[in-house]
This record gives sequence, structure tokens and C-alpha cells, in this order.
Amino acid sequence: MVNDFASASQACMAFLRERLGFRLWMVTRTEGDDWIVLSADDRGYDVSAGQVFRWSDSFCSRMVRGEGPNIAPDAHQVAAYEASPIARKLEIGAYIGLPLRRADGSLFGTLCAIDPEPQPRELVQEQPLLELMADLLGSLLSAELAAGEAVRRAERAEAEATRDQLTGLYNRRGWCMLLNREEDRCRRYGHPACVVSIDLDELKLINDTQGHGAGDALLARAGHALASLARNSDVVARLGGDEFAVLLVECDYYDAQAMLQRMQEQLALADVKASIGMAMRKPGDDLNETFALADTEMYAAKRSRRRLN
Repeated sequence: MVNDFASASQACMAFLRERLGFRLWMVTRTEGDDWIVLSADDRGYDVSAGQVFRWSDSFCSRMVRGEGPNIAPDAHQVAAYEASPIARKLEIGAYIGLPLRRADGSLFGTLCAIDPEPQPRELVQEQPLLELMADLLGSLLSAELAAGEAVRRAERAEAEATRDQLTGLYNRRGWCMLLNREEDRCRRYGHPACVVSIDLDELKLINDTQGHGAGDALLARAGHALASLARNSDVVARLGGDEFAVLLVECDYYDAQAMLQRMQEQLALADVKASIGMAMRKPGDDLNETFALADTEMYAAKRSRRRLN
């Protein structure tokens, strides 16, 4: 049953393979210079969903820039394709590529195919059908992405019962639930995401020297500082004790670095000393692995701060 972008992609590729052949069909996502395979129908190139290639190496990057046609029955006759790095790695005799666009017209990825053998020139007559397929996939994608915000709001409402009473942030149970839900979207659409792990440096000292009331005040200030920076789609949690975490949804590396800087500044303004670690979700990994990497970075930062002190 075709009822979402993922199943529609599979059905589209199966139909086009039956009609046009080609050893490899893909639906992809571009993110920076990552070219992420979301779905693949492969019969000889050893490509599968989750693999990542360099966007700048691809025929598709040149097609999107208008340097080569959507359909190249003999790819060797197209100078831009013949000169691309991927042509030196794979035998590509024929190529098909159509952009997949979001509702605002921005590029999401591509519907594309390659075959080691050149194909008949009559293949170019299939362009109207291919454009229709790409437009339909793009429309379904845009509808799903728009609906994703409503789904996130419903998930946050469901997680309201998992709030930490002291800070008002999500607790560990809420964090785990929302992290796993977001991972499903990252895997389906290739969304970028970032996880930040934060550990307060002086909670035990303050509890021991000033009392637990002062420690609770420190936790509340830290929670407020982190929550003040978060977008509606992000997740901010107190995992227990002096541990906090932030999930930055659909956030690329440059935005994540800017957010990290703002976090450090905001915590300092709140008179909160903390060790922070950050990790980007890599295509093919999952957000739980990303969280573990952020935790490792945080502990390395904590050890470094202790040496300096």
C-alpha cells in the first residue's frame, strides 16, 4: 500500500525499473556535501539505503546546476558528466536524474538512475513521465514534512507527563521517547540533527557547602538558560542529578556551532559552570549513538577543565 513518501519512493522505482530498466534507481537527500541514499533499487552497483556519497562528485549535482541533461542515454557524450569524479569510480553508461523539491522550491534531493550500458536515444521521450513522477514524490514529501511539525507538537503533548518537577524540562523517560521518535524522521528523510550533553561542574560542591536549596537553585537556573535558547521543535531535558541534554532538530553543523556558543554564553550569564559536549548525527548512525558521542565529548571537556583548575 502506497501511503507515504517512503513507500511511494519504492513503488515509483519499481515501476520505472519495469518500464525503463537501469541497474540502479535511487531516491536521495542532499545535505551540505552529503548525498544520502534514502531508498534504493539496486541490481549491480552494491548501493543501499543509508549510504552517503559526495554530492559534489555526482552527476545529479551537475544536472541541478543545469550543466547536463535530465536524461543522458549515453553519459559519455556529456562533458560535465564524463568529467565528474563519480564517473572515474563507477561505470555509468546512461543516466537519469530529476530534482525533488520542497514546497518552497528549495532542493531536497533527487530521483535518479544509472546503468553501465548506454541506452537507446528514444529514452529522452520518457522525460514528461519522469518529471511527473518527481513532481508527485515532491508533493507527497512536502505534505509529509509539513505534517511533521504537527506530529512533533502531538509528541511533545504526549511527553508532558514526563516533565522534571524542579526544572520543568523533560526527564530521562521523555528524552528517550522523543529522541527515538526523532530518529525515525532522520532515517526516513535524512534530516540532520545535533545532540548536546551538559554536565554541571559544581552541583555537589554547592550542595555540600551551601545546602540543597542552593543546589536546586543552580539546577533551575541551568534549566531556564537552556530552555530559553531552544526552538519549539528542539528537546531540552534534565536526565537526572546534574546531567542535561539538548536535541537540536533539523540543525546542520554551522547552526549547531552557533547554538553551542550561545549555550555557553547563556549559562555563563546565569552563573552556571558546565562541561559541554556536542555531536552531529551522521547518516547511517542513529541518535542514541550520537548522544553517546556527545557524552564522550562532554567528559573529555570536564577532564580538561579539571586539569586547568
